[in-house]
Amino acid sequence: MKTTNLLFLTLFTYLFGLSNLAAKDVSRITGKIIDQNEQAVPYANVALIDAVSGHLVDGAVSDENGVFLIESTKTAKVKLVVSSIGFTSFESEVFALAPGLIKAFGAVSVQDEMTGLDEVTVKSTRPEIIIEADKTTINVEGTVMAEGSNALDVIGRSPGIYVDQDGIINLNGRTGATVMINDRPTYMSATDLANFLRAMPADNIKSIEVINNPSARFDAEGSAGVINIKLKKNTVDGMFGNIQAGSLYNGQWLPNSGVALNVKKGKWSTNANLNYNHFGNFNDLEINRNFSLPEGISKFSQDSRITTRNKNLFFNGAANYEINANQNIAINVQASGSDDSDDSKSLTDIITPGLSDVSYLDSRNDSRGTGNRIFANLHYDAKLDTLGTKISSDIDFTRMNSDSESLLTNMQWVGENTSQILNSKILTLNDMYYNIFTAKVDFVKPVGKGNTIETGVKGSWVKSDNNLNLNKSQEEGPFIPDPSSNSFIYNENVLAAYISYKGKFSDKLSYQVGLRGEHSDITGNSVTLNQVKNQKYFNLFPSAFIQHKISDNYQIVYNVNRRITRPNYRLLNPFVYYIDPLTTETGNPNLKPQYSNNFEMNHVVKGMYQFTLGYSETEDAFMQVFMQNEDERTTTTFTDNFDKTRNANFRAIIPVDIKEWWAVSNMVQVNYNQYKSQIGDDYLNNANTSFMVRSQHNFTLPMGFKAEVMGIYLGPQIWGQGEISGFGWVDAGVTKSILKDKITLSVNGTDIFRTQVIKAKIDFAAIDTNFRQYRSNQGVRFTLKYNFSKGESFRVKSNSGSSEERNRLD
Repeated sequence: MKTTNLLFLTLFTYLFGLSNLAAKDVSRITGKIIDQNEQAVPYANVALIDAVSGHLVDGAVSDENGVFLIESTKTAKVKLVVSSIGFTSFESEVFALAPGLIKAFGAVSVQDEMTGLDEVTVKSTRPEIIIEADKTTINVEGTVMAEGSNALDVIGRSPGIYVDQDGIINLNGRTGATVMINDRPTYMSATDLANFLRAMPADNIKSIEVINNPSARFDAEGSAGVINIKLKKNTVDGMFGNIQAGSLYNGQWLPNSGVALNVKKGKWSTNANLNYNHFGNFNDLEINRNFSLPEGISKFSQDSRITTRNKNLFFNGAANYEINANQNIAINVQASGSDDSDDSKSLTDIITPGLSDVSYLDSRNDSRGTGNRIFANLHYDAKLDTLGTKISSDIDFTRMNSDSESLLTNMQWVGENTSQILNSKILTLNDMYYNIFTAKVDFVKPVGKGNTIETGVKGSWVKSDNNLNLNKSQEEGPFIPDPSSNSFIYNENVLAAYISYKGKFSDKLSYQVGLRGEHSDITGNSVTLNQVKNQKYFNLFPSAFIQHKISDNYQIVYNVNRRITRPNYRLLNPFVYYIDPLTTETGNPNLKPQYSNNFEMNHVVKGMYQFTLGYSETEDAFMQVFMQNEDERTTTTFTDNFDKTRNANFRAIIPVDIKEWWAVSNMVQVNYNQYKSQIGDDYLNNANTSFMVRSQHNFTLPMGFKAEVMGIYLGPQIWGQGEISGFGWVDAGVTKSILKDKITLSVNGTDIFRTQVIKAKIDFAAIDTNFRQYRSNQGVRFTLKYNFSKGESFRVKSNSGSSEERNRLD
């Protein structure tokens, strides 16, 4: 532990010390990119080109307000060149670049291109990464990374993100990231979200914003940060879109299909996505449990196969109307339906000390479930003056319901005597529904040159109703209601307000500070148990960002904030769910919110190399707890609050262009995790240092072929009471485009060498358990996609949505 602390202290001292490097005198080239309507053009490429050789000297990207700044220490005869998709290029007169030059171009106007979309799109091998003070943007549009993949694949390949076998997104070694689409909340449980992203073609994505430590403008919910998926916007006065179909084979044939359509006419613009997919796998699970009895050790050896198959239909549609040049109104509707099945078969050998015969337990669990969800958002925004003052508002409504039924059938016997088999059944019926209503208003006001103040208010009102009915039967007798059945009603009201200020200490040093306050009023009512629990609390969540541009090729970004994660609604229900007669999962109505304090320092070299050091400390962290009853030889799992967890991490992102046709992106991440908590009569103090290595290779090959190979290895790590062994895997794919990229055929292989095997153990207090699990990750996916487009170029405004309450529905 001392060695680990010394390692992170050394890294911190070294990286912090780099900020004291003396920078040379620099020239400063400034300006603002606007279109013919004098509207800002964000994220345009701005380059200084050598007037003699035509080579790039220096460059930058305009910010969200179209403003750019190029700092350079070089000397040359150059011209300023501005380019952006959908606009003609701008080229200035030649001027002399030299250290100390101050040159302000003022407003630089670019014009809309009036050409169609039937031109060939140039594909890049690696996504462009734009690093700002409060977020990192990965532009995946037009890259090999986006072809033949789904949205979840692309997210999992983004810097600092790892997606586990359950589709759970981990950001910088922490779960609990909030996922948004086009600045709007997804309002889905973790399982629904994973299925939705698997059904979404990655080619529909323009960029992914990774916000490790969100500002006060964002809800304080979500301890790990925010991932915002930006879908492609209309760029034609007409329509564009794609149709795709494919299938994954991993022991099951799992078809998928989808269509995306974007249409604009005049002031109206609309877009819609309809996706249907099957997702499933075989989960081969081996569990060995040892129970200490007075007579000796009792051993349980369980072999299980769980077959999962989910059918999902998702729709996302939006319409936008430009009332005038300063006002915009939009509506967004999401709807989904699912039909799930989980069938498990397990056989457990039970060795009891003092008995010569082995006991056997044969369990079959057949589960079926359906669910549907609808989300609607109404958005309005207006520009109040020419300086950039604007106001926006959002009203959201979400309703979700889910019904499931499972029948657990058990047969028990001793030795070879199968004539006396004990039969039992457990029937579980569960229905849930959630209603969520949110409303918010945001206001932005520029105050002086380069300074901005933001403020806003928000309210959310949540109601959930969860009914769990357990019925048990012995020896083919009638089902009898079990006392563990429960009806649970949950109400949550949160009122929030924030203020944020963005400014500059100097041309090289900018900052943003914010404060968010949230008042929560929560009531949990166990109708069956006649127990009502009420919580009221008020919290402040500060945040601060500093961006230090030391030179053209080197900047440091510091950020710090405080976050909250409230427990998802299902976990607060005091339910009892039987996995098998020996293993149960229970709810915890006493679960409290977790709070995390986060710090990050990100060093960016040449706009592409990143070296990041972060630290997070969480109070009352959610962790899955395992408890054993030695007398009855049963295991119970539930989610509880750990006293304290700590995470320190170092991440390095190193891209390398080996050849023009071969680009490599490498990432190394080191995590130190510590868990401290009182669990029953025992105290847990578990810590270790783990690492993850990822290398992604993209190839642009002759005859329209493109290929990708990615390898990942995760070293041994801990998770609460458990220890997980290291494992790794390799994915690969090839893509072929024909007819000027109108038709694309992709073939992707996952876990090619069948090495994504998880082995774990728990050796804590009286618990002595280990398990081995392999899900059918090895598979091959075929995808055929057709792109279509027709129209002239234009621009569409983007809107923002509301909060993240529905991310807690799992």
